[in-house]
Amino acid sequence: MPLIFFLFLLISAAATISSVSATDHIVGANRGWNPGMNYTLWANNQTFYVNDLISFRYQKTQYNVFEVNQTGYDNCTTDSAVGNWSSGKDFILLDKAKRYYFICGNGGCFQGMKVSVLVHPLPPPPSSSAAATDGVSKPNSAAARAQRSGLTESLCLGLWIGWIWLGSGWI
Repeated sequence: MPLIFFLFLLISAAATISSVSATDHIVGANRGWNPGMNYTLWANNQTFYVNDLISFRYQKTQYNVFEVNQTGYDNCTTDSAVGNWSSGKDFILLDKAKRYYFICGNGGCFQGMKVSVLVHPLPPPPSSSAAATDGVSKPNSAAARAQRSGLTESLCLGLWIGWIWLGSGWI
């Protein structure tokens, strides 16, 4: 009887654990942050959510990254910079639902090294009634990512604890 009660508690606890996995969007994909790229096209093929990362990979002796406002973006100026990075492997947290503007401040902006991304708020998880009427969730939506992530973590946690507990001879 204690075993059944413990397993019930374990499954209940595992079912309540959920987390949202963030996506790391590497600017320019395998070509990185370099002149001559169409970063508008790249950004339009991405969906950004709050707490995702945007990563810039480049030669740190040649380029850098500045976060600017729209005027700085349009005019390729860093006067309005709210952040700057120069490590060559920059990971920037997109922590607000808004439009972000990034440029290269070493003159690369005039050669196309600028990108604007729109960050969306995370959608609320689907309610059980919405899931029943919908029947289908989009496989790449943030809600679907969160649901899969939480389910996977719960299953792994339950199996791991069960293996430790049962496999260790405690029973």
